[in-house]
Parts: sequence; structure tokens; C-alpha cells
Amino acid sequence: MLKPKIEQLSTKTVVGKSLRMSLANNRTFELWQSFMPLRKTIKDSPSPHLYSIQVYDNDTYYENFNPQTEFTKWAAIETVNNDSLPENLETLKLDGGLYAIFHYEGSSTDPSIFQYIFKTWLPQSSYELDERPHFEILGNKYKNEDPNSEEQICIPIKLKK
Repeated sequence: MLKPKIEQLSTKTVVGKSLRMSLANNRTFELWQSFMPLRKTIKDSPSPHLYSIQVYDNDTYYENFNPQTEFTKWAAIETVNNDSLPENLETLKLDGGLYAIFHYEGSSTDPSIFQYIFKTWLPQSSYELDERPHFEILGNKYKNEDPNSEEQICIPIKLKK
């Protein structure tokens, strides 16, 4: 299956909107629907790529997986200057560190890539999850539910102890 690139990413600041949700109470559509009209008001973005970010309350989210467990999800874009933010937008600092980056091709609604990452790749690797946000970079080839869609899935990792 997929082999990730292991990369040291630098700290980034993103601007966007966030909502609390769970997989059982998935509010992703509502989140993106509220963010996209505001996207064009964000100045000083070094890239047109969008970020879909998951901030888990602790690093045992996947170990003790429960579709009812809430997390904070973000719809965002990177910025280099957040001095003059439009109303209704927030900033989030994505701390730099080691990430496993998977180039994924397929529908965003297919959970098999995440099952592979957390049940197969991660346990067999030299890494464990690090307690930082998980995110997907949605570039120009991203087409949401289209089976030909492409995105970068970024999983925070550290060497196993």
C-alpha cells in the first residue's frame, strides 16, 4: 500500500473557521460552507491550498476510537500575516515537527486510507503519534468525493521510545 514521505515540517499559521464535531455528528459540510465565502477575504496567503485540520483532545483518539468522541475540525488557508483578519475568522498555529505525509488518491469519503495508516502502517513503523494537529492539504487536484481526487494526508509522528 502507500508509503509516506517522512518530513520535518516548519511551523505554519493558518486562518479559518472551526467547529466541534464527531464522526457520528459530522459537521464538515457546514464548516466548509461557512468558510469558503470568506476565503477570498484572507490576504497574504503564500499558497492557494486549503487545509482540513483535526485537533484531537488527546493522543489516544485512535487507540480508543469511538465515532462519538468529539474533536475540533478546521477549514483553513495558510497565512503569513494575520494582523488584519476578517471578522468571524480565527488563527491556528500548526507547530512544526515530524510528519508522515501520504499522497492519497481517491474519494474523501473513503475511510480505508485512515484504517491503513492507523491500523497497519503506524504499528509496523518506527513511529508513534505525536500530540499535534493532523491535517490534509487540499491542492488543485482535490475534488472532494471524486475517486480521482488527490490530497496530502499529514500525520504528526515521533520515534517510538
